Amino acid sequence: MSASKEDPLVIFTPSGKRGRFPAGTPVLTAARQLGVDIDSVCGGRGICSKCQVAPAYGEFPKHGVTVREGALSEWNKVEERYKTKRGLKEGRRLGCQATIQGDMVIDVPPESQVHKQVVRKRAEAREIVMDPATRLYYIEVAEPDMHNPKGDLERLMEALWDQWKLTNIIGDLRTLQMLQPALRQGKWKVTVAIYWGRGRSNGRIIQVWPGYYEGSVYGVAFDVGSTTVACHLCDLVTGEVKASSGLMNPQIRFGEDLMSRVSYSMMNPGGHVEMTKAVREAINALIGQVAAEAMIDREEIVEGVLVGNPVMHHLLLGIDPVELGGAPFALATSDSITLWAKEIEIEMHPDARVYILPCIAGHVGADAAAVALSESPHQQDDMMLVVDVGTNAEILLGNRERILACSSPTGPAFEGAQISAGQRAAPGAIERVRIDPVTKEPRFRVIGGGAWSDEEGFAHGPEVTGICGSGIIEAIAEMRIAGIIDEDGAIGSADLIGSPRVVQEGRTWAYVLHDGRAEGGPLVSVTQNDVRAIQLAKAALYAGARLLMDQMGVETVDKVILAGAFGAHISPLHALVLGMIPDCELEKVTSAGNAAGTGARIALLNSAARREVEAVVSRIEKVETAVEPKFQEHFVNAMAVPHKTDAYPRLGAHVTLPAVNFRDTGRDGGDGAEGGRRRRRRG
Repeated sequence: MSASKEDPLVIFTPSGKRGRFPAGTPVLTAARQLGVDIDSVCGGRGICSKCQVAPAYGEFPKHGVTVREGALSEWNKVEERYKTKRGLKEGRRLGCQATIQGDMVIDVPPESQVHKQVVRKRAEAREIVMDPATRLYYIEVAEPDMHNPKGDLERLMEALWDQWKLTNIIGDLRTLQMLQPALRQGKWKVTVAIYWGRGRSNGRIIQVWPGYYEGSVYGVAFDVGSTTVACHLCDLVTGEVKASSGLMNPQIRFGEDLMSRVSYSMMNPGGHVEMTKAVREAINALIGQVAAEAMIDREEIVEGVLVGNPVMHHLLLGIDPVELGGAPFALATSDSITLWAKEIEIEMHPDARVYILPCIAGHVGADAAAVALSESPHQQDDMMLVVDVGTNAEILLGNRERILACSSPTGPAFEGAQISAGQRAAPGAIERVRIDPVTKEPRFRVIGGGAWSDEEGFAHGPEVTGICGSGIIEAIAEMRIAGIIDEDGAIGSADLIGSPRVVQEGRTWAYVLHDGRAEGGPLVSVTQNDVRAIQLAKAALYAGARLLMDQMGVETVDKVILAGAFGAHISPLHALVLGMIPDCELEKVTSAGNAAGTGARIALLNSAARREVEAVVSRIEKVETAVEPKFQEHFVNAMAVPHKTDAYPRLGAHVTLPAVNFRDTGRDGGDGAEGGRRRRRRG
């Protein structure tokens, strides 16, 4: 950059970058030479308006400059035309049209930045910075010349180099088929969508539009879970989530958990082909749903990012997961994969690319890698425990020094399966429960209704249909707080509890939350089998976390993140009462929502994040619960509510658990209920 001391000084905010430029230099040119983060699709032709800037005038002691009127060139016809046609905020200029005439302070607003921050999660979490792998470029291509035999594709490549300094661009037969009509319809001006692989070293043309393309391109982020499949449709230009949808994984008909699906493949020749077909059909159905909701054609979706546990990962790719059914649990590949969407029969743009995050190990998959990308334990000073709660729970423990990971087979109970009145989270499902410790009377709230069951507006909400995962967790934790179940999870008899809500069911007891049978509705009760199913699931979860703590050499954790679409709805207090997670300060237990889906969305919108997650995964140490002797010991102790041997002093600051014991009471209850009516304390 050749400039003298007499040339105008230009300062860009918020970056603070500055430099001197000869009078008449376009603002966009100055920004690019300084490396200022400013967007442009049209290459400085005043068409796209993405290079809008906000000049500032007056005294700026901080920067040591005075900006006078006339420091930028006068408003021109291109800017006037754009303002008339599309509108331009007061005080804004187009960076490609305004030229520098004097010392200048220029602000680049967030929407004009290439790497704009578009998604803010919780205050302590990272933002998603826009840096998609697919980008749009507007170019003007030289017309054909009979004295120059170069073809349209070659002249297109020359234009990309001359106007954008892009090289190593590849076109294919589809490019050739669409190129000539687009060039002539656009009068030798076209917009090109280029997909970049690793970094910006090579690119592939996936679409050519005539003239300046005013639309957008889209991508989908998928979390393919054992029980549910979630999809987010994102605008690859703005980063906005345009639509989200989810459905039950149709593979459930082959088995509720991962090992039952592996067994199905083992026992039925070609079984994995059936399961592959089922999950791909589900993905295509979801793409159709989100495209319809966003009112776009599915051919406008040019990219996809998918995450899932190793069994889902292999079945999605059409790989028989039989090797994951036994030690050494060998993956077909642990690396990230980039492939054509059509290779795995996903119906999007004909040249759409799909990126699948790396797996960590045979039982810890790309979904756990996505959780690591989303929650960033590798950037923490404190010891962070991240639990992705689902049919197969993935657990991460660590900080910037070291990260451990394991999976724990919790089963589908947390998601409402295997529960007597259980159902998926849908309108009418009980999701919140409170039980009075004295009267033992419950109150609850259902999905889709704002009022509690003892409030006047409850009758105007959805009818009760069952209980979902968060509801059963709160119900059992509340039963423990109210003295209806003891430390071992046994439900006390009606006589001992002193409530007609406790009813006999065979040789055990059940607690009735809601009886709608008189009105043709369901009976929603918590049975002894329900309690046992949740105990088994939470014991597996806790044992996995405790095993990682042993390996890390720590007795406590500083922070707990409950991840997963289901984890987002778990009450931290009730998770601690139940003993799902190690004792921790209540305010340090937070929910991250579907962190695997968020990680997939980060990888979709930020190509550099793909390199980051690949580097992080290479550092994560896998602990195999299936072969660790201590796992069984931890599991047995964790069957108690909250735990047989581990103390919960931090929980004790919020809740006093009654010292009831129903183990030796037999079918009729007997005695042993002393302390069963002690009051609880809540913070």
